[in-house]
Amino acid sequence: MRLSVSLGLWQDRPASEALVTARAADELGFPELWVGEMATYDAFALATAIGLATRRIRLTVGPLAVAVRDPMMIAMGAASVADLTGRQVDVAIGTSSPLVVEGWHGRSRARPATALREAVQALRPLLDGERSAYAGSCVASNGYRLRLPAPRSRLTVAAFGPSAVRTAALADRMVLNLVTPASAARLARTVNRAVTVAAWVIAAVDPDREAIDRIRRAVVGYLAAPGYGEMFAEAGFADVVAFARTLPHPRELLEAVPDELVASVALLGDAAEVRERLSAYAEAGVDEVALVPVSTDRDPGGTATLKTLAP
Repeated sequence: MRLSVSLGLWQDRPASEALVTARAADELGFPELWVGEMATYDAFALATAIGLATRRIRLTVGPLAVAVRDPMMIAMGAASVADLTGRQVDVAIGTSSPLVVEGWHGRSRARPATALREAVQALRPLLDGERSAYAGSCVASNGYRLRLPAPRSRLTVAAFGPSAVRTAALADRMVLNLVTPASAARLARTVNRAVTVAAWVIAAVDPDREAIDRIRRAVVGYLAAPGYGEMFAEAGFADVVAFARTLPHPRELLEAVPDELVASVALLGDAAEVRERLSAYAEAGVDEVALVPVSTDRDPGGTATLKTLAP
């Protein structure tokens, strides 16, 4: 199974640690780095900085929210990073959350499944250097062609629900986030096997309390969400999910999250235990695990975890 690296973009850590993680991934020989965006750096700006600060690692920018960035913006951004860095640049897209799309950006997130499918159809020719000629019900672009060399990016769809998984069949790769091996296996079985199945999995080798608590904070927002709640219930945490769906104060919910729940969707333990856990994802049909290394005071940028798991 192929191992790549995804930036954690931990919101309670210095934003500049993204470059620490990126340099380590490059120096340790990982073939690819996923560059997303949260509340700090613009993804294309960060990818350009990483491309200029590293030697050879391939970059995947995203997932980018299709309700926020239109196909022309995405194609221009990918071509810009590729031209400025001389690096292969791929693209990942998804629907993102109501908080980001409707709250932060003030955009409509109506019909997200349709918007995602149409974005894939509109993006493919643009990334290959063709003139846009697409008019969907949610996404449209007509008459634009890249003035920079076409990046010919691989296209990845972030998926979890059935509609997004069907759309991923139109792309080159499907990426899953925060999944147990059992859930990954079900999703992998539903997609065309010509499509690569990747999973972002949070990793911490020999984790300390800070690392585990950081993952607990990252997981807590998913517990009540449709699909995710059922996944955690299946993993043995139905009581925590039921409590989450009563909408308690976030601090109360965080206190109710056991370490075992965190371990169900993460790579935790010593090196042997983490590699055994990686094997479970491989057996589930995952072709690529993107390690999301936990950054802590003891391990800034998660570099020690990456050194242990380097190819």
